[in-house]
Amino acid sequence: MNNSAIYYSVGPLLYCPADRASIASSISAERFGTNYSLALCLEDTINDNFVAKAEEQLVSSVNDIYRSLQESEFYLPKIFIRVRRPGQIKDLSHRLGDSHEIITGYIVPKFSLSCADGYIEQIADLNSGLKPSKYVMPIYESSSIVNLRTRCDSLYGLKEKLAPIESSVLNIRVGGNDLCHLFGFRREPSESIHQIAPIANILADIVTVYGTDYVISGPVWEYYAGDGWEEGIKREIADDRLCGFIGKTVIHPNQIKLVNDGYKVSEKNYRDALHILHWNTREDSYVSGSISGDRMDEYKTHINWAQKTRFMAECFGVTTHKS
Repeated sequence: MNNSAIYYSVGPLLYCPADRASIASSISAERFGTNYSLALCLEDTINDNFVAKAEEQLVSSVNDIYRSLQESEFYLPKIFIRVRRPGQIKDLSHRLGDSHEIITGYIVPKFSLSCADGYIEQIADLNSGLKPSKYVMPIYESSSIVNLRTRCDSLYGLKEKLAPIESSVLNIRVGGNDLCHLFGFRREPSESIHQIAPIANILADIVTVYGTDYVISGPVWEYYAGDGWEEGIKREIADDRLCGFIGKTVIHPNQIKLVNDGYKVSEKNYRDALHILHWNTREDSYVSGSISGDRMDEYKTHINWAQKTRFMAECFGVTTHKS
């Protein structure tokens, strides 16, 4: 779904291992700012032998955040739980009790045809008696979408499976590092993932299949300090935007502001978007010069872009800088 601002609002999604005991106090103290989302991860960031302990800490952390909200006001990010198996969704929703109210949804890792039915069934069952419903964000990162012989069928097959819960799919997410891992790739701060042809081709295919119906988030950038990291993430965000991605997975608070700034809408684009959205459709002409007089605005051609631009302005803001 991409017909409402909510689907554009995830922004920078900060990943945090679910066993991090300090996360509740960091949230209530607004140590990460006031414009990001949070993923509590039970999957790759947790040793397989310590999952039960991480689940206990996650439940404790979410309960602490929920209790703190009853006592004082602070910025509450959208909170997602990244599970590692379908059954965790129902189990955690029960164990969280009232505090499940502050969970926005669940992140499904390595989403593939072999596991899709189980996750979709869990989300559908959970939402059948729940108001408001919880969202799901599947991650496309498994080896099944690397194979050229089957990639097309896999991507369209997964899209068909998601169709019954389409309104609950907040974002489609891509696992850039997982896909790079399959080939043994790792980019430097001066390099964009969109320069790595085998990975860029997979990302392009995901946008081709899902981009007309869903918001797709950009891949993680793993640098957060050192020479050139800020310039590198800015370049990759520019590539992400050009290629159809909105928002980005982040792994350090240093990255949050850069992602938010990178997705701001230019004043020029915002004015043109409003011009197109407010078009008098009773007029005989559906084309005119833009507000700034330097390009063409055409209602039928640019209406989807204008809608998307308005939602992004609502979620990320408007800047006088070119974007």
